[in-house]
Amino acid sequence: MYAGTIKAQNENLFVNLSITSQIENQQEKPTVLELFAGGGGMALGFEQAGFQHVLLNEVNRRCCETLRLNRPDWPVEQADISTIDFSAYRGKVDVVAGGFPCQAFSVAGKQQGFSDKRGALFFEYARAIREIKPKLFIAENVKGLLFHDKGKTLEVILETLSEAGYKVFQPQLLKAINYRVPQKRERVFIVGIRNDIDIDFNFPIPEEEVYTVHDALKAGKLFNNDVPHSVGMTYSEYKYKILAQVPEGGNWRDLPIDLQKEYAGKFYGQSSNSQLARRLSWDKPSYTLLTNPNSKLTERCHPNETRPLTIRESARIQTFPDEWEFAGAKSAQYSQIGNAVPVNLAKAVAQSASAFLSKLSSKNQPLVSFIH
Repeated sequence: MYAGTIKAQNENLFVNLSITSQIENQQEKPTVLELFAGGGGMALGFEQAGFQHVLLNEVNRRCCETLRLNRPDWPVEQADISTIDFSAYRGKVDVVAGGFPCQAFSVAGKQQGFSDKRGALFFEYARAIREIKPKLFIAENVKGLLFHDKGKTLEVILETLSEAGYKVFQPQLLKAINYRVPQKRERVFIVGIRNDIDIDFNFPIPEEEVYTVHDALKAGKLFNNDVPHSVGMTYSEYKYKILAQVPEGGNWRDLPIDLQKEYAGKFYGQSSNSQLARRLSWDKPSYTLLTNPNSKLTERCHPNETRPLTIRESARIQTFPDEWEFAGAKSAQYSQIGNAVPVNLAKAVAQSASAFLSKLSSKNQPLVSFIH
């Protein structure tokens, strides 16, 4: 027993020294550890804001393949978060970021909250915060989190993060269109600062200019070239016949009455439902991209061609650079894109984190402090 204990202690010491050496070699840049990294939207935003990744954790194999394919030097760990001991990173990371799975709170799902095992993964995120003790954490989720279970879910989340030793700011609903993203997408961001730090965090200031589908797919303000050709899904013969009759910027209500009733089915007459048979408009932002462009409730038809957006077109709506490749079958690629935080939105939030750390550094405090 004694020999085994010594061996385990030596192994833990080696891991700690290895991580410490790795981070010390990166001290010219602020550091971020990302949880639930997905297909890389948040990670790219932090990279573009000047951060160095010390760990990216993700359980999905295809997502991890995507991260490694594009950034072989990133330390990606494919594992269930509940199996990871984060204590080796304690006090050695500036920011912990990540969007704990949102399907349990999304209006597009069943909204089962913590009773859904994906919703319960929030508590693993909180455990990581307690073990790592970063200066700052940034959590991201869907708009539905604000109202889930009449606000009780959010109350539990904020209380849990506060009990971890953090001053938690009022959650902010950020609109992606205000941060150089050509898409009507809203995400909730929860930010907390460690209790021993007396500096405020300022969320990014919204920009006035709004970008459109044209800006996403054509050369101009957002990209230097037209969107490259790529694979994509196709509509069935029946769905093609329906969507071919929808004008640019229109939806199922623009169909003849008989086709409205036929296609909408049980949704016919619901004035609030405009999701069916949606066709995008060149001169407006895209509607929120989801994970399946061929589903009846998530259709986002090309502005003037009767087909779903391709992989690269979808990636551009999410502001991924053209060189960022996605691993897996088409369905897996669409899923990674639809679940991602738009890169430009992530960058704006990461720049706010960088500004916070700069203020902290100007007080003659090292970027990474060691917590005991």
